[in-house]
Amino acid sequence: MSESWNKRTQAVHGGIRRSQYNEVSEAIFLTQGFVYENAEQAEARFLECGPDEFIYARYGNPTVSMFEQRIAALEGGEDAFATASGMAAVNGALTSMLKAGDHIVSAKALFGSCLYIVENILTRFGVDVTFVDGTNLDEWKAAIRLDTKAVFFESMSNPTLEVIDISAVAELAHAVGAMVVVDNVFSTPVFSRAIEQGADVVIYSATKHIDGQGRALGGVIIGTKDFIRGTVEPYLKHTGGALSPFNAWIMLKGLETMTLRVNAQAETAQIVAEALEGHAALERTLYPGLKTHPQNALVQSQLGGKGGTVLSLDIKGGKEAAFAFLNAMKIPVISNNLGDAKSIATHPATTTHQRLSDEQKDELGITPGLIRLSIGLEDAGDLLADIKRALDVSQR
Repeated sequence: MSESWNKRTQAVHGGIRRSQYNEVSEAIFLTQGFVYENAEQAEARFLECGPDEFIYARYGNPTVSMFEQRIAALEGGEDAFATASGMAAVNGALTSMLKAGDHIVSAKALFGSCLYIVENILTRFGVDVTFVDGTNLDEWKAAIRLDTKAVFFESMSNPTLEVIDISAVAELAHAVGAMVVVDNVFSTPVFSRAIEQGADVVIYSATKHIDGQGRALGGVIIGTKDFIRGTVEPYLKHTGGALSPFNAWIMLKGLETMTLRVNAQAETAQIVAEALEGHAALERTLYPGLKTHPQNALVQSQLGGKGGTVLSLDIKGGKEAAFAFLNAMKIPVISNNLGDAKSIATHPATTTHQRLSDEQKDELGITPGLIRLSIGLEDAGDLLADIKRALDVSQR
C-alpha cells in the first residue's frame, strides 16, 4: 500500500490482507473467537496483541481490520475503529474521551440522535455542554474556554446543510488544547479533507455513502493511533459496539465504488438544485453547491467546490403540501436514510428531528414544509421531471 495513492485507489486497495489462498475479493472471517497454539500464546496475546493477531471479534477481526485500515488511509488518519452503527461511533468517540466535569462546545445543528447524546446522555454523567451556532465563529470564540476538552459538530449539518469552517474552529479549539471531533457524513470521505484541515477525530456512519446501497449498518471513528487504541478501543471493546465481520465486508465492497457513486450523485444534486432554485412552489432551495448558499465560498475551499449528495426543499404550504409532494413522487422513496443509490426523500420535522421542540426546530430552520432529498444514481432528467411534477401536485 502506498501513501501517495489517490483516494480512488486507496478506496479499492487500502488495508488489503489475503489468506493463504490469495483470494481477489476480501475474505469474510465469520468467527467470534480465535484459537491459540498453546497456553503461553494465549497469555501473551492477552498481554499485548501484535498487528495481525486477534482475540475476540468484539476486540477485532481480520475483515473488520481491513475496513479500518482502508478507511483510515482514505481519510488520511493513522488508525480507525469500526462500530456497529454511525451512532455507536458518535457515542463511542465522545463518551470514551469525556468524564464528569469536562466541558465541550457543540454546534446546535445536529442530527436528532447526535443531539440526544450531547444534550441528554453526556450531561446526565456530568459533562458540561455549551451549544453554539456552528457557522458563527464569534460564538465559538466566546464559548471555548481554557478548560474545554472537545468541540463537536457536523461539518455539513443535517438537514439544513450549513457548512462549518473546520480549519477556523480547529484553530480556536487547538489554542486551548481541545480535541476537534467532526461528524463528516454529509461531506463524505470523497470530498472532505477534514483531518488535513484540523480535525482530530472524524466520524462516519458507514451506513450512508460507504455502503451506499441500503444493505447494512456500520460506523467508524478515525484518528491518531494513540487516540484510537488508547482511548476508543478500551471503551468500545468492553461496551460491545463492534462492527460485525459480514457488515465490514459489505463496507469494503462499498468503498470500491464509493468515489464513482458519490461524484455521480453530487453532479445530479447540483443539476437538480440549480433547476429548482426559484421554483414557484418553494420557499427555499438549500444546497451548498449553489452560489446563493451562505457558505458557498467555504464549500469551494473546504470541499473542492462539491456541494454533496443532499439538498433540502422548503415547500410552500407547510406539512400538508410537503406530504402531498412526498406522496406524489414516483422515483425517490420515502425513508430516513441518505447516501443511497436510490434517491430518498425525508420529512425531518416528523421523522429524524421529530423529538426536537417547536422552538428548536424554528431556531434550526426545520420548517413543516422542509424535505431532505438524498440524490441517488437515477438519470438526472428523470429525477428532475418527477420532482417538478410532484411540486405541482403539492400546490393544488
